[in-house]
Amino acid sequence: MMKKSDIACLTALAALWGASYLFMRVCAGEFGAMTLAGARAAIAAVLLLPLLGSDWRALRRHWKPVLLVGLTNSALPFVLFALAALGINASLSAIFNAATPLYAAVIGRVWLGEAIGRTRAAGLALGFCGVVWLAADNAGFTPGAGAIATGWAVLACVAATMLYAFSAHFSKHYLATVPPLALAAGSQLAAALMLAPAALALHPATPPSPRAWGALLCLGALCTALAYVLFFRLIARVGAARTMAVPFLVPAFGVLWGVLFLGETFTTAMAAGSALIVMGTALATGLINPARRPAAHPLPRPGARPDAN
Repeated sequence: MMKKSDIACLTALAALWGASYLFMRVCAGEFGAMTLAGARAAIAAVLLLPLLGSDWRALRRHWKPVLLVGLTNSALPFVLFALAALGINASLSAIFNAATPLYAAVIGRVWLGEAIGRTRAAGLALGFCGVVWLAADNAGFTPGAGAIATGWAVLACVAATMLYAFSAHFSKHYLATVPPLALAAGSQLAAALMLAPAALALHPATPPSPRAWGALLCLGALCTALAYVLFFRLIARVGAARTMAVPFLVPAFGVLWGVLFLGETFTTAMAAGSALIVMGTALATGLINPARRPAAHPLPRPGARPDAN
């Protein structure tokens, strides 16, 4: 059983990652997607690198694969989600992100030959129905009120989540021996360096407002740097399997922050699509398994004391 402090840490992590869509929605229009993504990675790198200590050696040994992770797990997804923030609301972006484990299951099957049983297949079908439902309800390619059409914003979210799924598999198979904090700091540094030229070239002509600067600092410091620290702390304390409950909570917080602070509307279609994605992901990842039978526990001997948790 997880301790209360670990549950609080998991909830805080989900709240921070859910808030990232709020902050991107607030400041993407003023900074532009490229500058916002580059600044986010730079802030996180500046805060994470001093924590490395002796892990610098591991980072130097594995800099090439870390560079790829920086591209696929930070640089490109940061740009894509910032672009999405110009066309759709924060709540919808957060819901699309919940489908990451679905894409991870498909990539694992195609790339690594991982088996997909009937329960996982049913979960994948259910989850992708939710994605299609939301996409069909929101994907219009005619210019609207946003800076980009909603259809392109939806495609940006889908592409970003696919990249996250690929990065998870790549890191597991090629960077398993690299200390997690070194991977986090190194990937943010790599992302910042790769995005720097475009971020500087496309910097906004009009100085962003204090509100936008505040959102950017919160995005980089809290939703990226601090979130990584909490993430790896959870993995160390409760294991990766329990930590992966976070994606199920992120949409709830993303919707909550969008409704509370941006006045966004949570529609019936969004609720239905979100339910399908979360339920499908739970089945596809094995969090819910109808075929699993509870283990039988022998009756305690008379006078025996139960084990302490």
